[in-house]
Amino acid sequence: MRHFHRSHLMPDRVLEIADAFFPTIGMKKSAGAARTRTYSGTVGTPEVPMTLQLSVKMEGGHYTFIEAHTDQMGESRLDRNVKKFFVRVHQQEDATHAMGAAY
Repeated sequence: MRHFHRSHLMPDRVLEIADAFFPTIGMKKSAGAARTRTYSGTVGTPEVPMTLQLSVKMEGGHYTFIEAHTDQMGESRLDRNVKKFFVRVHQQEDATHAMGAAY
């Protein structure tokens, strides 16, 4: 699945947050470049190998476009954690933001 998020944070800061977040859920950085990261690992059970490709780029002068592509069909645990990562990024912009249920 593909996910995206726009942020006011600089691309380097977004990648710092990603490098801190994804190892906590069982993903290891397998490749990285200036504005991209690839993480591999397993999240939850059953233990199915998963891959996440993350890229960031400046867009429109003051936005950072964050794109995440997982190799999973449907909404997997990895996809839900990508959404949690986007909340972490948003919390860096707005510290009062609290994650709530989306009914």
